Amino acid sequence: MRTFMAVLVNTAVANVTTSFLWFALTFWAYLETQSVLATGIIGGAYMLFLAVFAIPFGTFVDRHRKHRVMVVSSFITLAAFAVAGSLFLLFPESTMIDLGQPWFWIFSAIILFGAVIENMRNIALSTTVTLLVPVERHANANGLVGTVQGLAFIVTSVFSGFAIGLVGMGWTVVIALVFTTAALVHLLTLTVPEDEPERVDGQAPKVDIRGSIATILLVPGLFALLIFSTFNNLIGGVYMALMDPYGLTLFDVKIWGIVLAVTATGFLIGGGVIAAKGLGRNPVRTLLWCVIAMGLLGAVFTIREWWWLYLVGIWAYMCLIPAVEAAEQTVIQKVVPFRRQGRVFGFAQAFESAAAPITAFLIAPLAQFWIIPYMDSSEGEQTWGWLLGEGEARGMALVFLFAGLIMVVAAILAFATRSYRKLSQSFAGQLESVKPDETAAPTPAATAGNDQT
Repeated sequence: MRTFMAVLVNTAVANVTTSFLWFALTFWAYLETQSVLATGIIGGAYMLFLAVFAIPFGTFVDRHRKHRVMVVSSFITLAAFAVAGSLFLLFPESTMIDLGQPWFWIFSAIILFGAVIENMRNIALSTTVTLLVPVERHANANGLVGTVQGLAFIVTSVFSGFAIGLVGMGWTVVIALVFTTAALVHLLTLTVPEDEPERVDGQAPKVDIRGSIATILLVPGLFALLIFSTFNNLIGGVYMALMDPYGLTLFDVKIWGIVLAVTATGFLIGGGVIAAKGLGRNPVRTLLWCVIAMGLLGAVFTIREWWWLYLVGIWAYMCLIPAVEAAEQTVIQKVVPFRRQGRVFGFAQAFESAAAPITAFLIAPLAQFWIIPYMDSSEGEQTWGWLLGEGEARGMALVFLFAGLIMVVAAILAFATRSYRKLSQSFAGQLESVKPDETAAPTPAATAGNDQT
């Protein structure tokens, strides 16, 4: 546990730094361009990068020691941020922020690439829970991960807003470089006890999609869980595209950073509860109830243009996120052999991350060119004013409303599926921890049937 905590803290510092720069990029882009389309593309591109790289990341994690994976990830991230900083120095800021020229998009892509590469550490971290933590403490360890992520979000939100508001984008990149270097130096002093992974005979694929799918299909209902999480991320794309623009219509950028920091205490509370109490006997059931609550919150927290309603709604929403994340991780850690967990986590991340860009790329232009103008018209006000009130952000509020209701309906329907029952039975029937040296042989529960519908 001492080693796990050291790795967790180091990963938290790395996550804070990359999130700090990514948030700052989003704030800077919107404030300089006032374009919802630009922020939607940035958010969607980040998730698209995650989807493209997640399966190779998972394969790489399974075939190398976890400490080595983290070092490689940190080094590449540092190099990417250094290139982005050099580019910012070469051109005046007026040129960098011109959406009609390529430099803004190249600069953004390099930063997002560095942030995505750093995410390989998170896949490795999920497997170290199995490697270093007793099985009965998996849910609690995943709760600690949620707590650390919440703390990272608080720090990120505050300092990203202040950095852009006070020192600008150039110095923000410098700050990110300093802390990325510090995290890498500290990581080199750590030792994670792990045997060298077994070498695969013959020419092993660099992107083992077939092995990932085969492992997932061994556990009845696991693929359906990933499908549901993917659908949930489709709705998440709405929040990715519109949450910052909506918040920046209510708050100054420095205040908005503080608001995000305050609401991110929900991560701490939700993660702390999971760390202390676990997820109950059936994490899948816990996940679905939390998604229902998240959908209801998403439907109502913009129903009026009240700053306090938005703040409370985001805070409550973030209280639930650690439970949803921890539930999926706990199930995978329990039913998937350790030596294949990287591929499964990578496949899950790719599958789920691919959904959000679809929504973000779709919603951002729809909101910018159709929904927002429609809600500003007399027809839109007459049709929806009784429900959503008046204000400059009523178009975004309409999108939030329908996205939240769709999430609620989907979670309710999931309770009635055969996959929900089978996955719950598979989790309950896995009596012992999946050992690090265990092979990928099917469990008795897995051989009982592979019906995923």
